[in-house]
Amino acid sequence: MELDVRGEMCPYPAMKTKEWLPKLKAGEELILLTDHAPALSTVPWEGARLGFISDITVTGPGEWRILLQKAAAPIDTRRALSAIAERAAALAGE
Repeated sequence: MELDVRGEMCPYPAMKTKEWLPKLKAGEELILLTDHAPALSTVPWEGARLGFISDITVTGPGEWRILLQKAAAPIDTRRALSAIAERAAALAGE
């Protein structure tokens, strides 16, 4: 599933992510396209709370792709949130 939220500001990217993640079946993933830097932390954070791991890649100047996949096992949300914050800060600065 791909969700394009380019042009949308917080809280909409995170809200739409939170709406779609529970609908995914095992093995499915959500790809979110965004141009709103705060979504680099809010979207993965919502995913982590629901048991999803995330990966963020730069797709262009000021644009990112966030891949969310259901974790195979329970995740340590505290560790995940710390990693998300570090990665989002690094990407927002690029």
